[in-house]
Amino acid sequence: MIKGQLGTLLTVLFTLSLMHLTGCTNTPNPYGDSYGSAETRTVQQVYYGTIIETKPVTIDASSGTNMVGTVAGAAVGGVLGSTIGGGTGSALATIGGGLLGGYAGGKAANAMGERNGVNLTVRLDNGEVISIVQEVDPNMIFRVGEKVQVNMSGNTGRVVPR
Repeated sequence: MIKGQLGTLLTVLFTLSLMHLTGCTNTPNPYGDSYGSAETRTVQQVYYGTIIETKPVTIDASSGTNMVGTVAGAAVGGVLGSTIGGGTGSALATIGGGLLGGYAGGKAANAMGERNGVNLTVRLDNGEVISIVQEVDPNMIFRVGEKVQVNMSGNTGRVVPR
């Protein structure tokens, strides 16, 4: 009985690992110096300006990862809980394990989905003031007064040093 449950647990963990890795490979680099393949050969408006304010922010990217973490935690918790006891006790342990595992998995996914960002307020050379939030790149720290280039495509923009 335990041998079959261990196999099920390993299958669940392997499947969830593959789902996580697949999601990671499609995630674009949020820094201002990297472009995804869909962004190549697209026309972007280029503006020049000066940083007038920087504010640290937290980027919450957990909306997609939260569900995976919750489901993974519930599955693992349920399988582990089912190995406890027999009869009604085993059923209750399975339910309890699933609930606790789902809660723990959701919390872990939320923590992994948070990233450090910066809200950059830029006064463009034409006098307009705009704000763009992007993930912090330790190799590209912006300072008030710094001259920058703003690349805009529709409602999406990025700030890069000039």
